[in-house]
Amino acid sequence: MANIKSAIKRIDITKKQTEINKSKKTEIKTYTKKFNEAIKNNDIEAARKYLRAIDSKLKKAEANNIVHKNKVARKMSGLTKQLNNAM
Repeated sequence: MANIKSAIKRIDITKKQTEINKSKKTEIKTYTKKFNEAIKNNDIEAARKYLRAIDSKLKKAEANNIVHKNKVARKMSGLTKQLNNAM
């Protein structure tokens, strides 16, 4: 454990930020699961809605350095291909 006051504060801040980042990643995963379920059930409109939400959340996560930009591009490309193939 750190002895310096500023180091103790940084540890606390890091813990809080880690929880926030985890929740954002989990939210993206949840929307992705819902998207896949909509594709599986041939509900194209719901899948489009989820794809827009995923795109928005991924771009926000990318802007905050939670997710790497290449992963965002790869994820969106794959999901868009899934949607196009389902049509």
